[in-house]
Amino acid sequence: MITGAGRGIGKAVAELLAAEGVKVLCVSKNESSCGAVAEAIRGAGGRAQAYAVDVADGAAVRAVCEKILSEHERVDILVNNAGITKDTLLLRMSDEDWHSVLNTNLSSCFYWTKALLRPMTQARWGRIINMSSVVGLIGNPGQANYAAAKAGMLGLTKALARELAGRNITVNAVAPGFIATDMTAKLDAALTEMVQKMIPLKRFGEAKEVAAMVAYLASEQAAYITGQVFTVDGGMAM
Repeated sequence: MITGAGRGIGKAVAELLAAEGVKVLCVSKNESSCGAVAEAIRGAGGRAQAYAVDVADGAAVRAVCEKILSEHERVDILVNNAGITKDTLLLRMSDEDWHSVLNTNLSSCFYWTKALLRPMTQARWGRIINMSSVVGLIGNPGQANYAAAKAGMLGLTKALARELAGRNITVNAVAPGFIATDMTAKLDAALTEMVQKMIPLKRFGEAKEVAAMVAYLASEQAAYITGQVFTVDGGMAM
């Protein structure tokens, strides 16, 4: 299960896991985007289904999870990737901007994990991977809501790792830096150049590079890794 699978990092994760033989369930708010990703995966010989739901709506998430569990018994790998930004300085930030980012980026992780967890614990095997951000580690002006949500995901990751270790379920976080996606494409040329100078590797990352880390954490090779945060940021937070 990959939330926010309709584009960017989520799409790359879905494509890579499918290529490795995993049946992927693609979730996004937009039915056409997650549907297109699932269709492309099936066209390439993989197995995929799409589910359109607003991840910030707890009741809607619970409803779709009931449907998913009735069809698939359990989800073995959960990638909480869905996220939005509503950037502005704190003094200009509305209550709506604060809550919508926290609900979509952080509360959604709680909704999905809780709704899908019991069958995973009964199977005594699972992988939960939360897509945080380097901004959750070092902060960023104009992104107090986003930074708070992404930092909250790290605390959630560490708490769940301790709760679920006895059930052979690992919980880890990936913290991308500036990745070439629709989100970073909105940056103007001057800001892009300035940001790239801050990155030791002097470039934006690619979605497939983040997906590779997720695929590793989802594999048996990462069975002894839990409660950790892995930056994929070109050296920004080292």
